[in-house]
Amino acid sequence: MGERHLPFKRVLLKITGESFTIPGQHGIDIDRLKALALEIKEVHDLGIQIGVVVGGGNIFRGAIAAQAGMDRTQADYMGMLATMINGLALQGALEQAECDTRLQTSIDIHQLAEPYVRRRAMRHLAKGRVVIFAGGTGNPYFTTDTTASLRAMEIQAEVLLKATKVDGVYDADPMVDKSARKYTELKFMDVLKKGLKVMDAAAISLCMENEVPIIVFNMTIPGNIKRVLTGEKIGTIVKKG
Repeated sequence: MGERHLPFKRVLLKITGESFTIPGQHGIDIDRLKALALEIKEVHDLGIQIGVVVGGGNIFRGAIAAQAGMDRTQADYMGMLATMINGLALQGALEQAECDTRLQTSIDIHQLAEPYVRRRAMRHLAKGRVVIFAGGTGNPYFTTDTTASLRAMEIQAEVLLKATKVDGVYDADPMVDKSARKYTELKFMDVLKKGLKVMDAAAISLCMENEVPIIVFNMTIPGNIKRVLTGEKIGTIVKKG
């Protein structure tokens, strides 16, 4: 009954690998994983269709490995496999929470997940299943931010939620600069011109061209996903000017 009052019907949530673990640590923390699954289920139970793109930085960061001298293509494929581990973990936690879930992957691992097929993903969403997208775009040199933007366009999401560890977009790093100013609203072009760290340029450009707004918010605060999707003004919204 309350579904008519919700601002969004179908959304794409981008979560980093850091969401799966305790700050400063690596791997997967089971308690954090369970809490993450319950937050997603809470949104799903509102009647919102939700797709999730997972990062893999808690396990392996391809870009950092490449900077250290590893072949970039090889490192990026390893990063894609890291997202598969997180995707499987999240799927398991959601299913334990009795939330119907499907895991799709851009790389062929048919024993673990079904291949990404846009029409199949949209049908899962329409049937009320949470769809997790792992494996990045399936290509090296593309980030999971770009994957999130791409999947948001493909599944016709109304908004892209970028979950971070800070409460929005600032004009400087708030962890370093105490005088950093938070933006409550930004235009896509301003993000690109000012070089603000929202998402990479390819991801921003995709959303700008297709007029899909991005909401950047702090996911470390319990309940924030629901707050964003029920219309509370938290975080920073990036949209067409």
